[in-house]
Amino acid sequence: MLRDKVIFEASRKGYTLSTDRSRFDPVEVHRFLVNESYWARNLTFEQLERALEGSLPVAIYAPDGTLAAFGRLVTDYAVFAYLRDVFTLPAHRGQGLASWLALEIRNHPELATVSSWMLATKDAHAVYEKAGYRPAPHPEYYMTVPKPE
Repeated sequence: MLRDKVIFEASRKGYTLSTDRSRFDPVEVHRFLVNESYWARNLTFEQLERALEGSLPVAIYAPDGTLAAFGRLVTDYAVFAYLRDVFTLPAHRGQGLASWLALEIRNHPELATVSSWMLATKDAHAVYEKAGYRPAPHPEYYMTVPKPE
């Protein structure tokens, strides 16, 4: 059961952030992820479709209605949320859209009780610090299963 029946939207400087699944094009998202990201180069379209089914998509649209930025939230809607696959299309970089997405999504009413917010980034720490993210206080507590090489 998808929990995101409440469509959350916000506006800033002519841009619109929306969790409306019907507005974004997953083909466009997939194209960016496999061609431009360092983390999802081998992601198949089928994998992305499954990932989106289990996530809350968050898209930002330019004033002309075209996609400007995107991310998705993996969450239980109660206590935990993991923000991932965030990107801003080149024509819209420098507008603070990724920071705004990371901050604004926390205002979604279905996420009001979430107390643990996480993300991983190789090179955009300053972007997410603007949205309140900080290094994990006890990284020694966290474990992972590494991807096979």
